[in-house]
Amino acid sequence: MKKYDYLIVGAGLFGATFAYLANKQGKKCLVIDKRSHSGGNIYCEEVEGINVHKYGAHIFHTSDKQVWNFVNSIVPFNRYTNCPVAKAPNGKLYNLPFNMNTFYQMWGVMTPEEANAKLHEQRKEAIDRMKAAGVAEPRNLEEQALTLIGKDIYEQLIKGYTEKQWGRKCEELPSFIIRRLPVRMTFDNNYFNDTYQGIPIGGYNKLIDGLLEGIEVKLATDFFINREHWETIADKIVFTGKIDEFYNYRFGKLEYRTVRFETEVLDSPNWQGNAVVNYTSAEVPFTRIIEHKHFESFGNEVYTNPKTVISKEFSTEWEDGMEPFYPVNDDKNQKIYFKYKELAEMEQNIIFGGRLAEYKYYDMAPIVSQVLNMFFTI
Repeated sequence: MKKYDYLIVGAGLFGATFAYLANKQGKKCLVIDKRSHSGGNIYCEEVEGINVHKYGAHIFHTSDKQVWNFVNSIVPFNRYTNCPVAKAPNGKLYNLPFNMNTFYQMWGVMTPEEANAKLHEQRKEAIDRMKAAGVAEPRNLEEQALTLIGKDIYEQLIKGYTEKQWGRKCEELPSFIIRRLPVRMTFDNNYFNDTYQGIPIGGYNKLIDGLLEGIEVKLATDFFINREHWETIADKIVFTGKIDEFYNYRFGKLEYRTVRFETEVLDSPNWQGNAVVNYTSAEVPFTRIIEHKHFESFGNEVYTNPKTVISKEFSTEWEDGMEPFYPVNDDKNQKIYFKYKELAEMEQNIIFGGRLAEYKYYDMAPIVSQVLNMFFTI
C-alpha cells in the first residue's frame, strides 16, 4: 500500500482544484510545489493593503454556471468587469475591445452604419492588395488583421503590441493567433462576452487556500530533485509542470514567451484610472501597465487608500531559470509537443494537466471545467 492516492505536482489552479475534488471523494492527496507559495501564477502578494497579481493580471470569466457556482462556493467573487484601454503611437487613448467607442475615437464615426462603411473600405484595400499579389488566404498575422480590421486600427492598436508580446514581426506570426478578433458594433467596452466575471473578494489566495484546506502541501519542494522518491509514494501522479522536463527533454525543449514585471508603489490613490492600460507603440518597451487596486476597488473606493501599486509588463523570450508563461504554438513546437503527448497518453498512472503539461494557453475557467469533468470519469 502506498501512502497517498494522489501525488499532485504543482499547487496552481489545476492542482489545487484536483486536490479539492479528490479530497471530497475521500482520497488522500499530497500537493508539492517548487515555489515558496501555492497558487501558481494566480498568486497575489499584499502590498500597502492591495492584492498585487504577482504574475500578471488574472480575471476570472466564464459562461459555465457550474464553474461559476463552484468557485463562488469556495470564495465569493466581486463584480469586476474588464474594460482595458490602449495608449496608441499617436498618443491617443482608445477603448478595447474594438467597438463603437473605438471607431468613434479612431474615425469620428457615430453610427454602426458609418463604422461598417469605414471598416469595409479598409478591409477591401487589404483584400485587393492580396489579390493583386496572387494571395487567396491570409498567410500571416499581418494579412489576417488587415483583412479583419483594416490599416488604421492594425497600425495603431495591433502591430506594435503584438510584436512586443511575441518578439517576432507580425509577418512572421501565424494568422490563427488573431483569427477571432472581436469586433462589436455597439458602445460596449466589456472585454469578455461571458455571462460571469470577477475577482475573488480578498484576492486569489483566498480561492487557492480554500481549495487546499485540510490537504497536505509541501512548498519549496522540487519533484525533479528527488524524483525516484516521489514516484513511489502515491498510486497516481497528477503532473502540472512542463511536459518536456518530465520526459527529460528527449525530443528537445519546448519554447515559451515569458514576462518580466517592474512593480512600484506610488503616492497616488488613483494613478491611471483603470486596471489595464495597453501601450501599443513599438517605441515603448513594456506591453501594458496594471494598476492592481482597480481589480477590487470601484468608483471612489480607490481614494480610501492613499497609495497605489502599478506593474509594467515586459514580454521576452523564455530561457532556463525564467518562468514559462505562453507556449509558442508554431509548427516546430507543436511537432515536438505531439511527440511528448504520445508518450503521455501511454501512461497508466500519470495524469497531465494545465498549460505547461498540455503546452496550451488556458484561461482559468476552462482549467476548473476540465478538472470538474475529470471527476465524472475517474
